[in-house]
Amino acid sequence: MHTHLAAPGAMAKDPICGMVVPTATALSASRAGRSFYFCSEGCRQTFLAPEQEMRRMRRRVGIALSGVLALAVLRAAAFVALAAGVSLLSWAPVPQLPWLTWGVWLFVLATPVQIFGGWSFYTGAWAALQRHALNMDVLIALGTSVAYLYSVVVVFAPQLLPVGIDERGVYFEVSAVVIAFVLMGKYMEEIIKQRSSAAVRRLLDLQPASATVIRGGQEMTIPAEAVLRGDVVVVRPGETIPADGVVMDGHSSVDEALITGESLPVSKQAGSELIGGTLNGRGLLRFEATRVGAETALAQIIRIVEQAQASSAPVQRLADRVTAWFVPAVVGVAFGAFALWTLAGSFSHGLLAFIAVLVISCPCALGIATPAALMVGVGKGAELGILIRSGEVLERVERLTTVVFDKTGTLTRGKPALTQVLALGDHSRQQVLQLAASLEHGSEHPLAQALLDAAAAEGLMLLPACDFQAQVGEGVRAVINGRDLWMGNRSLAGRFVDQLAEVVQRPLQQLETAGNTVMLLGQGAAVLGLLAVADTVRPEAPQAVAMLQRRRIRVVMLSGDNRTTAQAIAAQLGITETIAEVRPADKADTIRSLQQAGQVVAMVGDGINDAPALVTADIGIAIGSGADVAKEAGDLLLLGNDLRDVVTAIGLSRATMDKIRQNLFWAFIYNSLGVPIAALGWLNPMIAGAAMALSSLSVIVNSSLLRRYRRS
Repeated sequence: MHTHLAAPGAMAKDPICGMVVPTATALSASRAGRSFYFCSEGCRQTFLAPEQEMRRMRRRVGIALSGVLALAVLRAAAFVALAAGVSLLSWAPVPQLPWLTWGVWLFVLATPVQIFGGWSFYTGAWAALQRHALNMDVLIALGTSVAYLYSVVVVFAPQLLPVGIDERGVYFEVSAVVIAFVLMGKYMEEIIKQRSSAAVRRLLDLQPASATVIRGGQEMTIPAEAVLRGDVVVVRPGETIPADGVVMDGHSSVDEALITGESLPVSKQAGSELIGGTLNGRGLLRFEATRVGAETALAQIIRIVEQAQASSAPVQRLADRVTAWFVPAVVGVAFGAFALWTLAGSFSHGLLAFIAVLVISCPCALGIATPAALMVGVGKGAELGILIRSGEVLERVERLTTVVFDKTGTLTRGKPALTQVLALGDHSRQQVLQLAASLEHGSEHPLAQALLDAAAAEGLMLLPACDFQAQVGEGVRAVINGRDLWMGNRSLAGRFVDQLAEVVQRPLQQLETAGNTVMLLGQGAAVLGLLAVADTVRPEAPQAVAMLQRRRIRVVMLSGDNRTTAQAIAAQLGITETIAEVRPADKADTIRSLQQAGQVVAMVGDGINDAPALVTADIGIAIGSGADVAKEAGDLLLLGNDLRDVVTAIGLSRATMDKIRQNLFWAFIYNSLGVPIAALGWLNPMIAGAAMALSSLSVIVNSSLLRRYRRS
């Protein structure tokens, strides 16, 4: 534990709880050369070791639920015995044992729940009061504490009360049930989201641990964080590029999909720019580091995500909005009842009315209204392959007006596939595909894999090739059955063909305009055929887009690809609004511009380059097959790859929110009726307990109706 000295007045956002803290006095921790600031040691430990915090939360939930179960069994046994006309204590040997009366038993069972289970509510209430705010933590801490302390006085010091109260008039089980249910709801949210700052940590982990540099004519391995601007860095095949820079020599293809969203590897040679965090292909590259540390593109993405997290204040929960006026009202009624009874000459009735109002306001139904609906909604979502991160996102989904889809890997499959084979001259389509796949046999390039997959699907036998030559960034050459063949892009074709004939030029241009990457197959100056490869759309994507449009939700496609490819994909999907050639920072800016125009925006994405936009959007929807960073950054996670689940997720979120609102209504009705009765001194403990149970039961039954929700 340590504090971090910073510029006076500098503020930062706690990545765990979201509280804004002064960097000069806050607790801090460093990771990958970056500093994070925390409001408490608990938040700091959660960031550094989230698994330990989960274990502690499980322990508190276990204590709370165990106590509640024991209390429920004991109370149920008592009710059964009383209903039969026989007092439980008349035949049980409890009275003969010291300190083991009915009330003491309840005290022993409820105390661990109150102290250990309720500790987080006390700390949350204290933090809220320091901010001059009233939330559910304040209401729970107030209600359960009064119920618990009143019961302790009844059991151990009844002489302090102005009138005699039987031990059966205690409220131990009320406070225990409230704490257990609400704590269970919070625990469920914690299980779902696991680590609130995991998106940033995942991004930090993309940087390789080490880098190979040349200093003083010697090649040496150093920590990636130690790379300096101007260093000559060596990147071998399959390694992650440790910094941004410019290639000095070498040829290779680099997979930049995670950062830029470009679905196909990008050819690199001398003079090409490299992005840190991207994956090198089969070639050896030497480059000069031009941007290191906080200057790299990856660091900029991290900064954008952090800024988006800090600038997007959490939605105030509906229960908190009710609590903001309910707590002052209850306290006012309690003091008013005490004052009126005292002025009427009955101090004892005034004191009991004061206590009764605070006890009856203990938010049993109010406290479980959100967790109960959330538990059922989350369970139904998991059954449908949808994970809801928290209750906050449900309130945002209700106001949703626009859905923005990333293209690569979200609307499309994310990897190239053969879309068309055009045979020229005397060759058949099968012959062109067979020769092309034979040329690419053994290659790991995504374009080559697309040809190999297509040949295998059609049962074509690969022909043996010799004298294989890879023309990095252009294509390949080899000899097959004595024929010297070549295959590649326009650049490679230009070495053999002075000018492409009209019969080649026209279809080539048409295929490229449609968003395809086209490879030309030839022998000498003759072009034998054209093979078009593209990132194809998901089969269910057009239907998903149409379903959203029928619900009058605006659909926008966002892509880092070139405009021609993006518009070709959008046309297939029926999307009329397309924003192409955008970097990760631009994606987040696009989301902000839509929000500034009054739109409530959902972003659907799957890649690291989508993380800033997912965090910036009002609702981030991540695809389960996508990158870990995207999954951590999303508010809704689609475990499957079916885009129609976006519509289902929106519908389920709205249905869950409806249940939360209905539950709060029933809880509010109960408290609205119970508080005046308590203020008038008409509150019977047994009747109050039954009313609380009935109110809670109505909330639970109403929530369980969510199980009937069906996929859109």
